[in-house]
Amino acid sequence: MIAIGVDAHKTIHVAVAVDDVGQEISTWSGPNHAAGWRSMFMWAASLDEQRLWGIEGSGGYGRGLAQQLVAGEELVYEVNARWTALGRRGSRKAGKTDRLDARAVALFVRQETSSLPQVLPEDNTAILGLLATEREAGLAEATRLRNQIHALLLQVEPEYRSRLANLRSRASLDTLEAYTPAEKGPVHEYRAASIRRLARRLRLVFGQVDELAEQIEELAAANFVPLTRLCGVNLLTAGALAGILGPGKRFSSDAQLAAYAGAAPLEASSAGAVRHRLNRGGNRRLNAVLYRIALTQAHHLPEARAYLDRRVAEGKTRREARRALTRYIVRAVWRLWQECTPASASVSLGEAA
Repeated sequence: MIAIGVDAHKTIHVAVAVDDVGQEISTWSGPNHAAGWRSMFMWAASLDEQRLWGIEGSGGYGRGLAQQLVAGEELVYEVNARWTALGRRGSRKAGKTDRLDARAVALFVRQETSSLPQVLPEDNTAILGLLATEREAGLAEATRLRNQIHALLLQVEPEYRSRLANLRSRASLDTLEAYTPAEKGPVHEYRAASIRRLARRLRLVFGQVDELAEQIEELAAANFVPLTRLCGVNLLTAGALAGILGPGKRFSSDAQLAAYAGAAPLEASSAGAVRHRLNRGGNRRLNAVLYRIALTQAHHLPEARAYLDRRVAEGKTRREARRALTRYIVRAVWRLWQECTPASASVSLGEAA
């Protein structure tokens, strides 16, 4: 069986095939469109009847190729770019090229097949992933707009915080959209006009964020309610988790999920002292969701607080204890995920904006 690694880009894909001993046997390069995917498949079929694929960016630039291969009943695995970067740095030949990246993907998928998440046909988890990503971008845009408004208000009215401390409420937006400067002058007038425009844009962003939240909650309520039994997980968080975890049962164990999330602390022991350090690999969006759940449990769940206190009493730092708590949360998420009803692509969202 050969292993094929694909370095996916916006316009081109580069693929490298390696044999059972990791020897490079062939390379392919071509455009990122349907005809190019068919050409890549024909190239791979000519090399061996048995093959497995690893794609870096199977949810991004490589999504089309990955879904095309899955539709053809090929074994396709998702490979994180951080993992291939580590493999490339450990390579005998230094440097970075598309071919070297693709070779690193191929070697990684050959060695770590059992620990990698498999790419499966898209279902409603893909919709949840799309909506959650768009909502996160909307929240980031709202923060950027508020920062701009704060900066302009500080120039026009330094004491504005006494009546506009919170730029999230409807009353604050109403005030900002009708804002007039206390001092007259062309510069202040233009700044006030900019504040009014930014306020209208901010209201639009807030409206879209709320609309996306409703759609996420509707989809999550249909299939992923079991996740909400975990403290710190509401329907919005359940939708975000489902969007990241993807279709079907891609993770065979909680350890595999922890490795994918970068939530399994790495041992860094020395001189008899047993320590674990932060794992900076894995899916950082999933890692961030788990981190927020851990913070919520640390504040609101007595069992979590008792666990953290016990680990600190054992000599762990507060950060190390929180990482250990996050690992337990991964186990709970994985168990609850097994109870979730597989999402159906036929679930309707009604009028999508």
